[in-house]
Amino acid sequence: MATISLRLNDEDAKLVQEYVAANDLNLSSFVRELILDKIEDDLALDEERIINARTRAANEASYDHIEVWKKLGV
Repeated sequence: MATISLRLNDEDAKLVQEYVAANDLNLSSFVRELILDKIEDDLALDEERIINARTRAANEASYDHIEVWKKLGV
């Protein structure tokens, strides 16, 4: 199992420690869940962008090479 260090200033560290204590949480589990949730949210956003792009592309007009050549006067 890997260990990741995190640097916080004293004020932020105190805030995190107080929050964890007040909510009866394990610090490692708390931070791990936050990190994994952030990654999951970002991946979901990327997936949503891909789906939206595909939808827009399906609704856009498409032209074959002959039509393009005609429009370009080639």
